[in-house]
Amino acid sequence: MLTYKNGDLYLEEVALRRIGDEVGTPVYAYSSGALKRHYQEFQTALHGLDHMICFAIKANSNQAVLKCLADLGSGFDAVSGGEISRALHAGAPGHKIVFAGVGKTKDELRLALEAEVCQINVESEPEITSLNEVAQSLDLQAPIAVRVNPDIDAKTHEKISTGKSENKFGVPISRIRDIYRHASHLSHIKTTGLALHIGSQLTDLAPYRDAFRTACDLFKMLRGEGHPLKRLDVGGGLGIPYKSDDTPPSLAEYGALLKEFVADIDCQIIIEPGRHIAGPAGVLLTRVLYVKSGNGREFAILDAAMNDLLRPALYDAYHRITHVSQPSLNEKKRLYDIVGPVCESADTFAVHRSMPIIKPNDLMVIEAAGAYGSVMASEYNTRPLTPEVLIQSDAYSIVRKRPSIDEIISRDRIPSWL
Repeated sequence: MLTYKNGDLYLEEVALRRIGDEVGTPVYAYSSGALKRHYQEFQTALHGLDHMICFAIKANSNQAVLKCLADLGSGFDAVSGGEISRALHAGAPGHKIVFAGVGKTKDELRLALEAEVCQINVESEPEITSLNEVAQSLDLQAPIAVRVNPDIDAKTHEKISTGKSENKFGVPISRIRDIYRHASHLSHIKTTGLALHIGSQLTDLAPYRDAFRTACDLFKMLRGEGHPLKRLDVGGGLGIPYKSDDTPPSLAEYGALLKEFVADIDCQIIIEPGRHIAGPAGVLLTRVLYVKSGNGREFAILDAAMNDLLRPALYDAYHRITHVSQPSLNEKKRLYDIVGPVCESADTFAVHRSMPIIKPNDLMVIEAAGAYGSVMASEYNTRPLTPEVLIQSDAYSIVRKRPSIDEIISRDRIPSWL
């Protein structure tokens, strides 16, 4: 996907230097070819299963990205009313949208029911009661899957673990039978599935093995007790190689493991990948502002900051950082702290990173930034949101423009008494 040609780094057939010069930096760039390829790789891995791939919108919610996937037949995992609207605007039919999330408002539940979503993954008894009231007011049946918390350690970062008992997600496994029994007696609730999700950026299949086994055992038990379940939602979370020596499981291994457990269950399998599809498909292009020396340190100061890509500050996440101009094979290397211009010490992308010599005005690429990059961005320090471009072959299009400072300020309102 990223290749050097004639000394310059290309994404597909577009020189990233061209995007940096024409759009300005920082800027996100996504490969439509990579998005499509990663989606199709999931389809291949799950071949033979009755399944639906629901792209996790929270990973990358740009309309162009969603439309690219919707045109392939992708479903979508939405965790807010806004994300449901994004999926619908991108052309996804309601029956290909799963609505998840631990704190849904009544307005969001109403939107989901009116959109005729595939199912609503509920996470508590109060939510089921609230949903029943909304469905009754609309004279509709609400299709639900209860999200179970299986108390499984995904062996991932504590801030992206979602399946342990201390996490806020799902209902305790010890209460799952009572909750389904309660739901089955509500007039406008239809129990159609079971759901779970244990975390994000998993790099080992062992937690999946435990999760799939638990989910399948519960599914069979609940169906045996008379609940008409027809869907098993196993979530997403499969990791990607942020570091060159990362070796997460292949999709073929993941698919084979899933098939091993669901082979004797007659139901539709829903999976919700986000990072695995969008992460490697995108980069953050940034320019070096200054290089300065500290006490025993070299700081490379970029024009991209933590408000553009929050993951390193939030999770201590690692991203490879690459020169747009191809370094020579014998290029001398130095240790750099690669930082942004925001007035926070957390505004750091790398510490003591060994890099070929970095100079002011160099264009750099922060790799694997297509997931949880732009969607988590802010205008902290009144820095404009980063624009996004989508590449197809040798062409690119700006799919979100950079707002001007005047546009940002114009959203504020000064009350009449000031």
